[in-house]
Amino acid sequence: MKSSTIPAVRVEPELREQLERVLQSGESLSQFVEASVRDGVNRRLAQAEFVARGLASLESAKRDGQLVSADEVIGGLEKKLAGAQARRAAQSRSKR
Repeated sequence: MKSSTIPAVRVEPELREQLERVLQSGESLSQFVEASVRDGVNRRLAQAEFVARGLASLESAKRDGQLVSADEVIGGLEKKLAGAQARRAAQSRSKR
């Protein structure tokens, strides 16, 4: 497949100067831009997949009737936190 170009992007001179300062030895501006675009595309694809999995999981939980309320989740987390704090306090007292 034939390669194509990405449109030029106008930036403030300060950003261009920062960019040139962070280029690695032997790295060109074009290589940096290509790597940044690839990273951005991969991040957005991963985000879209994450959202799709979350929505599918929500639908599955609704269908199966396995939803847990936020209050239940927070209550469980608060119990775990209280237990961890109690263990830490007990360890502190036993070291004295």
